[in-house]
Amino acid sequence: MARGLQNIFDVPELKRKLWFTFIIVVIYRIGGHITTPGIDVSRLIEWFGQQQNTIFGLMDMFVGGGLQRATIFALGIMPYISSSIIFQLLPPVFPYFEKLQKEGEEGRKKINQYTRYGTVVLSFIQSVGIATFLQGLGAVSMSNLWLFRMTTVVSLTTGAVLVMWLGEQITERGIGNGMSLLIFFGIVDRFPGAVLQSIEMLRNDVIGIIPMLLLVAVMVAVVAGVIVMTLATRKIPIQIPKRMVGRRVLGGQQTHLPLRINSAGVMPIIFAQSIIVVPATLSSFIAPGTWLEDLAGYFNPQTNSYVFFYSLLIVFFTYFYTAVIFNPVDLAENFKRQGGFIPGIRPGARTAEYIDKVLTRITLPGAIFLVAIAVLPIYMLRIINVPFYFGGTSLLIVVGVALDTIQQMESHLLMRHYDGFMKKSRVPSRRFM
Repeated sequence: MARGLQNIFDVPELKRKLWFTFIIVVIYRIGGHITTPGIDVSRLIEWFGQQQNTIFGLMDMFVGGGLQRATIFALGIMPYISSSIIFQLLPPVFPYFEKLQKEGEEGRKKINQYTRYGTVVLSFIQSVGIATFLQGLGAVSMSNLWLFRMTTVVSLTTGAVLVMWLGEQITERGIGNGMSLLIFFGIVDRFPGAVLQSIEMLRNDVIGIIPMLLLVAVMVAVVAGVIVMTLATRKIPIQIPKRMVGRRVLGGQQTHLPLRINSAGVMPIIFAQSIIVVPATLSSFIAPGTWLEDLAGYFNPQTNSYVFFYSLLIVFFTYFYTAVIFNPVDLAENFKRQGGFIPGIRPGARTAEYIDKVLTRITLPGAIFLVAIAVLPIYMLRIINVPFYFGGTSLLIVVGVALDTIQQMESHLLMRHYDGFMKKSRVPSRRFM
């Protein structure tokens, strides 16, 4: 692995991409510590301390704590992600967007442009809502409220658009997926604080050495499980027959269609968390003693009812999101046009039914895996009194983004005739100018 790391800097193109990505990430983290003018940050942090199980705590996790500090990047990449999800769900409903999806590269460019416009609109709406909320919370230090609203809306909207641009620059000129990397570093930014807090609790005998070792062992096992399930695929054999093109014989090879066990990725957990925290979020704005507060009690993370409904939502959204992003009918039609077929399965409708059947079966263990990853931190918090940040959404994002980035770096090394990170070098290292 050490040799693989050294090979990174032997490839000029890969080295430039890494340095470019590093500079963009530094800019993003600097912006994540610049506070929007006219806000009483101490009052806001105090309020956020009571909102860990609400939608505000969930959003703050994705932006690396920027929301509770009211920084210019407080909205982070979330407006872009929300806009992307909206335009991913539109094609099955609106034929125009379904047509764009089938137009290839030009269609994708138009959808990306619509996604950017949607990001600006969502950023503006959220900025107005945050400005109004801060005013009602009493976290405003400016006397001119209209100036405060205008400053906040402009700062947050511009910051969200700039974050979107930074992510796109990483994708085009850096290494890895820019949007995912920005979320990755926003989450990882909290890890050192959680580790120091755990060490301090260990020193003060708040937690014993045995529970701490158990926590570390569980964390290592969970990370290993996430890596295995993230890379796990079900390969369906595809036979491509021989065909004559002029004087050349093409095809005649056997390949496979890889279906990932966890095709939906982290999105089911994000959707489930966004819904299950709604009662707790609403109850924080109303007077105590109402029926909504009683309802929110059933959705407290410390209750078994919360775990039950949370698990059901994850399973539901796993199947829902997989059905949205994966269309067996289109896939079967593409195979039919190219002359490919699954051995023993008739082309066309039967192929689509077979792929849908296989996908339905392998989605169940993927859904159960997501439930286990999301629920495990809840039980760990009950057993061990320590901040558990290696779980659920954050864990899947961190591991998934890390694997994707490593795979891209591996491909750069292999293209230049270098071995990867986990292989022993078999050829002398060479520099390519």
